[in-house]
Amino acid sequence: MEAGSPRRPHTGRRRNDAAQDAILDAAFRLLSDPGTESLTIGAIAAEAGVGRQTIYRWWPSKGAVVADALARHARVVVPERDTGSFTGDLEAFLSDSFAGLEDEGLAGRLRQIVAAAQQDEHVAQVLADFTGVRRAALRALLERGRTAGELAVDADLDMLVDMAYGVLYYRLLVGHASLDEKAARSLAAELTRSGR
Repeated sequence: MEAGSPRRPHTGRRRNDAAQDAILDAAFRLLSDPGTESLTIGAIAAEAGVGRQTIYRWWPSKGAVVADALARHARVVVPERDTGSFTGDLEAFLSDSFAGLEDEGLAGRLRQIVAAAQQDEHVAQVLADFTGVRRAALRALLERGRTAGELAVDADLDMLVDMAYGVLYYRLLVGHASLDEKAARSLAAELTRSGR
């Protein structure tokens, strides 16, 4: 490069971010499309307009891509809310979490991810990371409730989080009852009662 010539800006990180976003967007579109028979790395690559090797640069398996796509979606559909009351915030959190699984295609894919996590350590790690983020968000909400005097000072917040996600995953995997608004309100009431 000649002295005094302008330096070209480095765009690698931006390109990487754009490619990763395109891949996760594509994976989520395919997850949500009931017409998608087989979700493969090739299908995701074609949908994203990238090569298969580009996907393997950042994810070790199809399950890891899918789990990341779902994790990103969860952060969007379960935003932090301020309804003005702890009970309202808790109901909103649980309602949003349950509503995100009303799409049977997404619910089915999440069941597949949970199953795949038993065999694929990469999927298991992504699922654990995703679950950790969602647990932390709910625990932070419960801590606000404890600070506001809505929960007992000695309430076991980790157990309350387990109870909440236990209901979600049990109903998702066993399918014996709905994950709907009524269930969210009932669960919020039980968590609040248990924490007092």
